[in-house]
Amino acid sequence: MAIVCKTAAEIEKMRRSGHIVRQVLDYLRTVVAPGVTTMDLEHAAEAKIREFGAKPAFKGYYDYPCVLCTSVNEEIVHGIPSEKRTLETGDIVSIDCGVVLDGYYGDAAITVPVGAKIDPELEKLLKVTEESLYRGIEQVRIGNSIGDVGAAVQEHVEGNGFSVVREFVGHGIGTRLHEEPQVPNYGSRGHGARLREGMVLAIEPMVNFGKPETRVLGDKWTAVTADGSCSAHFEHCVAVTKNGPVILTQ
Repeated sequence: MAIVCKTAAEIEKMRRSGHIVRQVLDYLRTVVAPGVTTMDLEHAAEAKIREFGAKPAFKGYYDYPCVLCTSVNEEIVHGIPSEKRTLETGDIVSIDCGVVLDGYYGDAAITVPVGAKIDPELEKLLKVTEESLYRGIEQVRIGNSIGDVGAAVQEHVEGNGFSVVREFVGHGIGTRLHEEPQVPNYGSRGHGARLREGMVLAIEPMVNFGKPETRVLGDKWTAVTADGSCSAHFEHCVAVTKNGPVILTQ
C-alpha cells in the first residue's frame, strides 16, 4: 500500500476531525474519577462524538465493539470499556479515541491519573511518555525519516529508565484509520521512509514502566504488559508541512 500525501484542503478536513477528538478527550479527562467505570467513559464519549456531528472511528472496525479504547494500569492499548471495570484512586487510564468527519479520520490518546494523588513513579511515567511524543513530533520534517521519529521517542523513554512497546506502532492516517507508513516508537536515525510534504502520521508512544514485552488477553483485543507493570499511551496526528510539524489533534 502506497503512502498517501494530502493536499492543504484535505489536511484542513483532518484538522476538523482532530479538533473533535481533542474536545472529546478533554471532556473525558474531567469525567475520570474514582468510582467511574470505563463504560461510563464510553457512554460520555459516544454522546459527545454525536453532538459534534462526527462518527466514531473504532466501533465496528474489525468488529471492535466500542467507540473508545480504555486501558487501565498494566493494560497497554485496546482495552474494551466495561461496566465491571471501576476506576480506583491511584490508577492510570489510557483513553484512545478516533472519529471520522467528512470522510477524514482523527485519532488521539491520553493517559489520565485517577484521583488527586498517584504514585510519583507513575507520574514520571506519564510525564516521560508525553514528552517522548513531542520529541517524536519535533522530527516530523520534510526529508527526515520514520527512523528519526522512532529514535527520538526511544532515546527519551529509555534514557529515563522505561521501555518502548515493540508490537504496537503508530501509523499513517487519512481517509482510512490506518494507512502506510507504520511509525514505530523505536528505530535508527536516517532509516525508513522519508517524510514528504502532505504525509499525516499518528504518532503514539506506548511506554511500559517495566519490560517491553506484551501479551494479548483472551478477549483478543486487550494488550497488557507481560510483567504486569503499568503502561502509558499518548497520541497525536501530525502533518508534514513545509513549515515543520503541524499537530492536527490540538
